[in-house]
Amino acid sequence: MLDQAFDTLTTYDWGTDRNALNPIDDAVVAALGDSALGNSAACDQLEKRLAAVLATPVSRDAKDFVCRKLMLIGTATSVPALAALLPEKDHSHMARFALERIPAPQARDALRDALPSLSGAMKAGVIGSIGVRDDAAACVPVLASSLGDSDPTVACAAAYALGDVRTSDAAKALAEAKPSVAQTKQAVTDARLSCAEGLLAEGKKAEALAVYKSLAGDGQPKHVRLAATRGMLACAGKKA
Repeated sequence: MLDQAFDTLTTYDWGTDRNALNPIDDAVVAALGDSALGNSAACDQLEKRLAAVLATPVSRDAKDFVCRKLMLIGTATSVPALAALLPEKDHSHMARFALERIPAPQARDALRDALPSLSGAMKAGVIGSIGVRDDAAACVPVLASSLGDSDPTVACAAAYALGDVRTSDAAKALAEAKPSVAQTKQAVTDARLSCAEGLLAEGKKAEALAVYKSLAGDGQPKHVRLAATRGMLACAGKKA
C-alpha cells in the first residue's frame, strides 16, 4: 500500500484522488508514534523517502504534499532537499514553512544562507520564517543587514522579524536603522515597541525604558507616544 502511494505521488496533481496518498499519511502518524517511543528507524526511513521526492520532477501539488509531511517528521536529513526549493517561486512558500518547523539548527542556517540569493516576496517570506523560529536570535546580524534593503517589503519583514526576536541585540539593530520609506519607518517603530515589551518581560527595565523614552517624543505619531508612555509607566511599576 505504501509503495503504491509513493508510485501515485510521482504522477499526483491537482484533481487526482487525494485518498490514494492516505497510506503515506498513515505511515507518518505511525512513524511519529514509534519515534515518541524511542524507535526512530521507521521515521528516519520515511523522511528520507519523502525528501528524495523533492528532487524529482513531480508536480507542485506533490511537492506541497511532501513539504507538509516533512513539517511533521522533518529533521536535519531533509534540510538540503527543502533548502533547494527556497529559490523556486512555486515551491519556496511550502519549503520555508517546513523549515520553520524543523528544530535542527541546520534548518535555521539554510533559511539564513538562502537570503543573498533571494529578492522580493520570497526573501521577505524567508525572513519571516527566520523570525518565528525559536533560534532566530542567532540570525540578528543578517536580519539587521536586510533592514537597509531597497525593497520596502523585505525591509519591513526584517524589522518585524527583529521585533519577534525581542532581544537587546535586536533592539540595538532597530535603533540604528535609518529607514527612509514611511512604510519601513512604521515597521521599525512597531518592532522597537515589541522589543521593549520583550526586554521588560525579561526584567531588563533599563533597556526597555531607554527604548520607550526614545519613542515618546513629539516627532512620533500619537499612538506611538501613547504606547511608549504606557511602557514607561510599566517600567516604573505603575499602571497606565
